[in-house]
Amino acid sequence: MTERRFIPLSIAILTVSDTRTEATDISGRLLAERLEQAGHRLAEKTIVPDDIYHVRAVVSGWIADPQVNAIITTGGTGVTGRDGTPEAVRPLL
Repeated sequence: MTERRFIPLSIAILTVSDTRTEATDISGRLLAERLEQAGHRLAEKTIVPDDIYHVRAVVSGWIADPQVNAIITTGGTGVTGRDGTPEAVRPLL
């Protein structure tokens, strides 16, 4: 049987919200804690407003960064007109 070796990733976390701050970003903080507990490294964590262009700019930068292996987004997926995270990242995939 082949043994699988754990490979830690360098992960960036993006919180998309018009209302969250570093002090109130519970989901971003929880994601960062859990990925580090799992043995991964937090490459970067940031918060941007619900705006397609802000989201796209940050995600594009991380895609181009060879030190970032994966990107996790949280927020920006509600039913209001400003929640556009899926639309922001779709053309980048």
